[in-house]
Amino acid sequence: MVSLLITNIGRLGQVYSAPPTHKAGVDMAIWPELENAYLMIIGDEIVGYGPMAEAPERADKVIDAAGGYVFPAFCDPHTHIVFAGSREREFVDKIKGLSYAEIAARGGGIVNSAARLQQTSEEELFEQAATRVEEVMQAGTAAIEIKSGYGLTYADELKMLRVIRRLKENYPATIKATLLGAHALPLEYKNDRSAWLKLVTDRLIPEAATEGLADFIDVFCEQNYFTVAEMEAVMEAGARYNLPAKLHVNQFTALGGVAAAVKGGAVSVDHLEVMEEADFEALRGSNTMPTVLPSCSFYLSIPYAPARRMIDSGLPVALGSDYNPGSSPAGKIQFLLSLACIQQRLLPEEALNAATLNAARAMQIEDILGTITKKKKANVIITKRLPSWSFLPYAFGTDHIKHVIIAGKLIR
Repeated sequence: MVSLLITNIGRLGQVYSAPPTHKAGVDMAIWPELENAYLMIIGDEIVGYGPMAEAPERADKVIDAAGGYVFPAFCDPHTHIVFAGSREREFVDKIKGLSYAEIAARGGGIVNSAARLQQTSEEELFEQAATRVEEVMQAGTAAIEIKSGYGLTYADELKMLRVIRRLKENYPATIKATLLGAHALPLEYKNDRSAWLKLVTDRLIPEAATEGLADFIDVFCEQNYFTVAEMEAVMEAGARYNLPAKLHVNQFTALGGVAAAVKGGAVSVDHLEVMEEADFEALRGSNTMPTVLPSCSFYLSIPYAPARRMIDSGLPVALGSDYNPGSSPAGKIQFLLSLACIQQRLLPEEALNAATLNAARAMQIEDILGTITKKKKANVIITKRLPSWSFLPYAFGTDHIKHVIIAGKLIR
């Protein structure tokens, strides 16, 4: 196997010999580091690190970090990166003052994306998604959760999941697939919502599980979409096929979805822009990862999830991009770090933990990603020279990345 040695690292961040599974509360500000360090990779695995004085004398390939920082590549635990076309017309509608609900009522939103996707071939859908995956990998993302949910027919939901499987097979990034059949109610089922939910629970979930097309299930639990009881039914169906839940909850309204998600053993609850005291109480002591999506708030001009209060309450927080055509058409985690610090008042170290270890936890891959640890997968970012870790979110308009290594391969 090929060996790769990174030398002259100014600071090697998120270093653990025995890493935690995640960080919560005050621990989210902990960011252990080594100064003037090296990192050794063999194949796709981290095999060693330490002070430069102890660096190996040779390797098949050597990269001189020249004082730049090195830390684990980003994990993105919430995306809709498989979609057809774009929705810039709705962008203009938002500028003119139309709300998310008004745009949806005019045939926009999720249903618009579904109509486009249904008319797009699997091959074209793969090519469009591949371009986006390559884009975010170049920007330092090495693990990506990707949802279905724009198919909204039995055949097209499976088509989306097959595209995600092809992405897994063709790229070194760690990719997880989520079946989001309950994303919106298809127009043809508007007078029979129970029939669509039955199709999701009795046909889509079993088929996705049988073919190995999904790792998780999801539901958009929100007013005018799916109720808490409907979410619970889909969660139960997923559990029968060993597909845990990652759930959209509390984007616009608090319906009790957080407590139901925790009770059902959800891996994560995502969005959380609207939180009530009962939601904080439900999350305390649970194994469910609160995942916030600040670029969605930025794009839609809606409130940001109260991530500062979550951390101050002792909770963990993960960051996700929500990359999708309607409410967050971007996937660069560097910008999320800045939004988390500026708009949600996270410390830079807290934001970095949210985008690495905790984001990995929100995808159930914290055992292989999220820290610089021997035997973990060699997914790392090498930055240009920085004065401090805080400079990453501070200089939000600058691309700070010099190199990206994914599964031991230099991709940038």
